[in-house]
Amino acid sequence: MLKVGMFIQNRYEIISRIGSGGMADVYKAKDHKLNRFVAVKVLKKEFGDDKAFISKFRVEAQSAAGLAHANIINVYDVGEEAGIYYIVMELVEGVTLKEYIKNKGHLSPREATSIALQISAGLEAAHNNGIIHRDIKPQNIIISTDGKVKVADFGIARAATTNTINSGVMGSVHYCSPEQSRGGYSDEKSDIYSLGITIYEMLTGKLPFDGDTAVAVALQHLQEEVHGPKELIPEIPYSTNQIVLKCTQKSPDRRYANMSEVIRDLRESLVNPEGDFVVQKGIGDAYRTRVMSKEEVSQLNELDAGKHSRPSYDESMDVGMAASLHARENEPKRNRAYQPGSYYQKSAFQEVPGSRSTQEGDSWNGEYDAQEPEGVRQYDPYFDAYDDPDDYAIHEGSYRLEEGFAPKKERRQGREEEMGLNPRLEKIVTVGGIIVAVIIGCVFLALLANAVGLFNFASHQKKPEAQDVAQTETLTEKSTEKATEAAKSVTVPRIVGNTEEEALKLLESFGLTGKKTGEKTSEEHATGEVCSQSPGEGEVVPKGSAVSYEVTAAGDEIILSDLSNIEQSQAQAFLLTKGLKCEIDTSRQSDTVEEGHVITTDPAAGTTLSQGDTVTLFISQKAADDSDYVQLWDLYGYTKERAAEALAMLELEAEYQYEASSEVGEGLVISQSVSANEKVARGSVVTLVISTGPSGGAEADGNITIQSEGAGAWKCDASLSEPAGYSGQKVRITLKQNGNEKTVYEGTTTFPYHLQVEGENGVAEGTAYVYLLDGATGEVTSTIEYPGITFSQVN
Repeated sequence: MLKVGMFIQNRYEIISRIGSGGMADVYKAKDHKLNRFVAVKVLKKEFGDDKAFISKFRVEAQSAAGLAHANIINVYDVGEEAGIYYIVMELVEGVTLKEYIKNKGHLSPREATSIALQISAGLEAAHNNGIIHRDIKPQNIIISTDGKVKVADFGIARAATTNTINSGVMGSVHYCSPEQSRGGYSDEKSDIYSLGITIYEMLTGKLPFDGDTAVAVALQHLQEEVHGPKELIPEIPYSTNQIVLKCTQKSPDRRYANMSEVIRDLRESLVNPEGDFVVQKGIGDAYRTRVMSKEEVSQLNELDAGKHSRPSYDESMDVGMAASLHARENEPKRNRAYQPGSYYQKSAFQEVPGSRSTQEGDSWNGEYDAQEPEGVRQYDPYFDAYDDPDDYAIHEGSYRLEEGFAPKKERRQGREEEMGLNPRLEKIVTVGGIIVAVIIGCVFLALLANAVGLFNFASHQKKPEAQDVAQTETLTEKSTEKATEAAKSVTVPRIVGNTEEEALKLLESFGLTGKKTGEKTSEEHATGEVCSQSPGEGEVVPKGSAVSYEVTAAGDEIILSDLSNIEQSQAQAFLLTKGLKCEIDTSRQSDTVEEGHVITTDPAAGTTLSQGDTVTLFISQKAADDSDYVQLWDLYGYTKERAAEALAMLELEAEYQYEASSEVGEGLVISQSVSANEKVARGSVVTLVISTGPSGGAEADGNITIQSEGAGAWKCDASLSEPAGYSGQKVRITLKQNGNEKTVYEGTTTFPYHLQVEGENGVAEGTAYVYLLDGATGEVTSTIEYPGITFSQVN
């Protein structure tokens, strides 16, 4: 696993890990050469020595690198460094379609169709480039933050060629086509099937087939028909239901021929949802035997005998049979001994005069009258090229050959030799047929003789001994036991990297249980994530077995480093790796800090934090207009009212926190969130820390307010629910004990508010008040009381 801050090829800086697949990890990185963020897919270390995996990894990059489409994640670079094989891809911020479906339950038909159209557009581009995805599923579809749908992870894609593809690679079993399940030929229609299953899941939130094992699901894809999603959700339009059914047909021939047809019907379904325009191909209609009526037989005889009128000639189409049978009036009539492009044209048959009786200066009649006996039809190039249709005339009740054309045999044999037919091959086939018939006859006679008792083959068979029977039964029992054990075994999934709750759910879905064995620190996994497991991923264990695991323990206290002048994404990554939350403030501009880099943090560098605490990064912005920024002076020692007036004059808003101080008088400013002489955007919020005097004051840290502590202090830990009428305006929060009321926070905040404050010594109860303030005048518009705040002594 790569570490944050590492560089690949002195160009790609690793920022954070964003995902993991079956054979690779995916990291967010910054391309310092082109100054952009990218995703880097790195082959896992355990596959680095496997040449087959490395070859497959390179094929993936080569297949996908040529694709450039708005609905496909683009590949930028591929390479290897120090045994690390990587692919650099477009970084898309968003969620997978699987997560999107899970969050929404199921999608509306219109939204599902819109997403399916974008998926189809991406697949169409890939198919047009000879690339089949073979692993279409919601997990490989990314929906970006701006709503763009992109097809990701051509992990098992292969460049399709004119040769048959017998790929042993199978996509996720819940979405794979029947031909993929049986390991047969897979082409673009396999992607269409997987797309149909994906649309089904978008519409219903469920999968059409599910089971305890991958084999069970694959068998359902092979043997069971997909029921339309309309059976689960009747509101689904008829056309959308038909599209899903056509995409998920078992036979590839009955699905859509290509993605263009899918896109056409999906678009039509948006404007005509209940239309019956999806053409479902019937089963076997083209292969059923049809009984012809007497009238049809008679019509066919007339057609073959040439009794029907020839088709009218269209001068705009001087090709084909019409051109050969109908000559133009201003040219001599001609006859063709071939159709253009036919075998005879390729065999050098040429056009000949169309009429023997009317052709002047020709000797067709003379030559062939002398050569052929009387009563025998003379040579005609048209009929002898195709054979006379009368030779095969269909008569009612039977088929027969006209006797008057027997002398044509010699001419036909000569033509067959010209056409390349081999008489010797014909003899071999004939002799072979006779031999096969003799063998079949002998076998039939032998079986008949055995049946009547002339031969008794059974008497010559050796009866099995008792020992052999026992051994056979033992082997059968062992085979049965092995098959039973295999059926009761499961493959352990990977739970490392998941939260404990997610890991237990995953194990339960595989028929396994989880057993937590302890906690340990881990630099690779966040607090609460599973950091180790036993048995490991991929091991086969009996169903019901327990998988032991360890969880990453919470780290020690964290001292916040100085992040000033650090690029924003690097600072964010640093905080995340430390288990800290991060917020971004873009209201400030600095002349000394580069745009996009950290000016300062809140809390400041050197503060001691715990995992889960929030750190605000103030990022330097480009000054579009100096008039949009103001420079704040030092407000230290100002009264609260005078400081508020100064901020209002600069068009800045004030928030207040309170802190005990023996050096600054009560009601005066101790510090400010924006440093003196620093430029800040107009309308920004500036937090002022107000002194409450040397004792009895309050110290605030964001939502958590802590008073100065002493030995045996009395403290509360309460949660204040959101008050009625609160809409984000400023509030003042106070605590009242023994008739004394003190302010603990003033400004904008979020609810529920975590009240953690020190009270008066020996007082076990108090009342909190939340005052809603008018944004313009600062006057109290509403008061909410929270009685019964309990205090306890803390040593």
